[in-house]
Amino acid sequence: MATTTLQSPSTESSPSQVGSWFGLGKETLVLISIAIFTFSWFFWVLRKSRKGTLPLPPGPRGLPLIGNLPFMEPDLHRYFAKLSSIYGQICKVKLGNKVIVILNSPAMAKEILKDQDIIFSNHDDVAGGISMTYEGSDIVWSRGAVWRMLRKVCVQEVLNNGSIEAGRGIRQRQLYQTLRNLYTKVGTPVNITEEITETIVNSMTSMLWGETVKGGIDARVAAEFRQVMGEIVHLLGQPNISDLFPVVARFDLQGVRRKMKSLMSWFDKIFDSILEQRQGVKSNKKDSLDFLDILLKIEEQADPKMPLTMTQVKALLLDMVAAGTDTTSTTLEWAMAEMLRKPETLKKARDELDALVGRDSILEDYHVPKLPYLDAVVKEVLRLHPPNPFLIPHTPSETCVVNGYTVPKNSGIYVNSWAIQRDPSVWENANDFIPERFLNTGKWDYKGNDFRYIPFGSGRRICPGVSLAEKSLGFVLGSLLHSFNWQLPKGAKLDLDDQFGQILRKRNPVILIPTPRLSKPELYAQFSEQD
Repeated sequence: MATTTLQSPSTESSPSQVGSWFGLGKETLVLISIAIFTFSWFFWVLRKSRKGTLPLPPGPRGLPLIGNLPFMEPDLHRYFAKLSSIYGQICKVKLGNKVIVILNSPAMAKEILKDQDIIFSNHDDVAGGISMTYEGSDIVWSRGAVWRMLRKVCVQEVLNNGSIEAGRGIRQRQLYQTLRNLYTKVGTPVNITEEITETIVNSMTSMLWGETVKGGIDARVAAEFRQVMGEIVHLLGQPNISDLFPVVARFDLQGVRRKMKSLMSWFDKIFDSILEQRQGVKSNKKDSLDFLDILLKIEEQADPKMPLTMTQVKALLLDMVAAGTDTTSTTLEWAMAEMLRKPETLKKARDELDALVGRDSILEDYHVPKLPYLDAVVKEVLRLHPPNPFLIPHTPSETCVVNGYTVPKNSGIYVNSWAIQRDPSVWENANDFIPERFLNTGKWDYKGNDFRYIPFGSGRRICPGVSLAEKSLGFVLGSLLHSFNWQLPKGAKLDLDDQFGQILRKRNPVILIPTPRLSKPELYAQFSEQD
């Protein structure tokens, strides 16, 4: 009788058996085994290499691939301040592939803008910003030796004290023209934002390329300017897929680059017209050169190793027109709104003006440095409403450590000056408009040395036009307050709502009715005589 040998089932299966269960051949199984081993070895090495590496800053959890993008709130300056109250003075969000590091304290601002200024000296490239500046040919987005050359041109040649002082008469004439026009509108509602914008645009363009160039800026063009700048600010302030996912940047899925270049064509036509007129008639002036004269002379005498190109000339003109007008007019609009909301500050400013100038005279440029309360008003407005709530975002040139956290190379660095300047641990009654906090103290200026107060930034990337802005703000605001009384139209309400963007604008325009304040009508005629 034949016997059958029974084998107990094995608790282990051979590779060939496992493969057969999944319908895999022996060769395929070997390849899978090698792949598993390779990936296991790779992640083991990766974990070992990361051992001891400091973590990224804390922040809210996001979703795969898109990160925190769906949870962002429209008013980013407030949203980022709220994150700080939860995660601390340095935190992060991830937007697509982009890590955004948010700094909400003076100590963190100092770390970025001073202590590690060299690493963080570059601004974060964004598609909209590059597109609006002739592919980054301006002082904002240029880097390295090119940026140093442009900075030298702006600070030492164009915006030095001598050039700014030479433009005193231009600024005064343009302001007096506005005051004269306002006198013709006495008793009727006027959009103070539009009036201020026209004044600042005319002042800046006259200093840039002179008052003798044909085709000056009129009210219509000034209104178009504010509209174009509004659209540019909106584009710069919204998230752009091209910035968050560089792999699809070339497709410009949201059309930001296309829209920005279309808006820039408006400026380009003006610049090309001005350059054509100027190049057709070479200037023989030796004194009182306008800014374009200076730039063209530098362009003609170009250093072969680092020339100033005509494209860079136009990019610098754009920087000065845009930054020197929109931020200034927005700040003045906020000043009028804040003072009308708090009449006691308006009275103090006017009492100071009356004591120094009197209502039998008109305010002149040389009066302004002798008006400390007016200066305090301007500083308090810039504290509560910094024109650029995040300055202009920086980016590190290498991965580094900030406050015990790893900050990756090419991440976006947002210094929340809006939150810093409203920090209740630094400022008493931080959200209240109190100009007196800036009186009788010499420590507050615009140089960026005290990181509790940085409306124009700090370090090597501080705004190069600070001195010009300082001279313009006090003179325009003081003249409006000294020459006219202002009141709201019947039934109108004044709000302080802001609209987030690259420039923190007031959401709704300020509509006011002017009435004469000077003692005699003849005084208003002086504005025409000095125009």
